[in-house]
Amino acid sequence: MINFKKARERMVETQLIARGISDPKVLEAMRKVPRHLFVDEALQDQAYNDHPLPISDKQTISQPYVVALMTESLKFTGQEKVLEIGTGSGYQAAVLAELAGRVFSIERHPGLALRANQVLRDLGYRNVIIRVGDGSMGWPDDAPFDAVMVTAGTPEVPQPLVDQLAVGGRLIVPVGDRLGQDLVLVQRRPEGITKTNMGGVRFVDLVGKWGWKE
Repeated sequence: MINFKKARERMVETQLIARGISDPKVLEAMRKVPRHLFVDEALQDQAYNDHPLPISDKQTISQPYVVALMTESLKFTGQEKVLEIGTGSGYQAAVLAELAGRVFSIERHPGLALRANQVLRDLGYRNVIIRVGDGSMGWPDDAPFDAVMVTAGTPEVPQPLVDQLAVGGRLIVPVGDRLGQDLVLVQRRPEGITKTNMGGVRFVDLVGKWGWKE
């Protein structure tokens, strides 16, 4: 039998800390959330390896380092209202739920949303709300958000997500073509919008009005 707790600790030490992730709250969340429960049983022995894994509907669960890097970039203090675009397996939402006050997550595949919601509920996460819809349009009826995370690649930063960002808020999004993207950190400051390139990644497509066409 695999000792998943030890596998998580090894993941944190060798994949996260060794590569520069230093926020203690992020590291603790990654130690705590049982990633293996968010993947198919047949893949659970790979859950803590340093690569993404397939889930249903041709989607993926991101590699642990990318999850930690994107999470750390949002600089959580504990009470933020967060918007996640692309619920997928629900793993990233669980990590966010450990660090923020409330998490609003949008998934375009109903089956994924249903399964993610069930796993999150089974694990006791009550501060995550999942909606099925076009994530590129955001969640305007509950805006503004202190932090926005997009877990799918898009050809441009979706303007509705920028518009729904609170002053002082941060948005992390993979921007590029369908073969590869750069992580872009968008910050809404009182004096205006700033953008920072955080390096290359590769995500599945963000499909929607402000993303790729189906």
